[in-house]
Amino acid sequence: MVRYKITLAYDGSNFSGSQKQANSRTVQGELEKALHKIGWTGKSVLMAGRTDAGVHASGQVSAFDFDEWNQNSEKLLNALNAKLPSDIAIQKLQITKPEFHPRFDAVSRTYRYRLFHKPIRNPLREKFAWHVWTKFDANNLKESASLFLGTHDFSAFGSQTSPNGTTVRTVTKAEWRKKPEGEWQFEVSADAFLYRMVRRMVFVQVSLAQGKCSVKDVRDALSKKQLKLPAGLAPAHGLTLVEVEY
Repeated sequence: MVRYKITLAYDGSNFSGSQKQANSRTVQGELEKALHKIGWTGKSVLMAGRTDAGVHASGQVSAFDFDEWNQNSEKLLNALNAKLPSDIAIQKLQITKPEFHPRFDAVSRTYRYRLFHKPIRNPLREKFAWHVWTKFDANNLKESASLFLGTHDFSAFGSQTSPNGTTVRTVTKAEWRKKPEGEWQFEVSADAFLYRMVRRMVFVQVSLAQGKCSVKDVRDALSKKQLKLPAGLAPAHGLTLVEVEY
């Protein structure tokens, strides 16, 4: 039995998330279908994490055991990509240690969120970025990111990933970068993320930059003193899982 580690890229637009669900199209489901087409007899692949419906990835990690493949890794990668649909593809494939687990062995994950600030819609850009047309203070947006650095209880920004799981997370990187054509990118790394945590963080920061909440409101939410933050999430289509580190 050989365990393989793969890095996946996918356009999440037409997926109901990454985790397999009954009667829904998912990344895990499509990967397992492709594996079965080349002789895999396993029941389930392992995933590094769960992405919401509509969220993209350039660095999602998965692992599976395969005891019937007798050709090299490059041919396995090519065979799988030939069976996968056009909106998902394996970028890397390698043999790994038998006990490797893409979720539990991960030490950090990095997400990137894209938005663009323009008064007029752009259908092509809006597939992979949130169109924000109302004005915001760019300096406030950039400065807000540092509020999340360090170890905090992020219960105001997401829900726990298991029934008895903690909502405490350690964020090691959080920054906004200005790009051409009115685009802004938020990049954030942490030991792990709560469900919908990044989308909530982005929404709150944009709200802060629009004057709908204050720095104090965000700090109070992180320290659980009080919760005065606007309700809402940034749209899923602006978010991409870019890297899982081990």
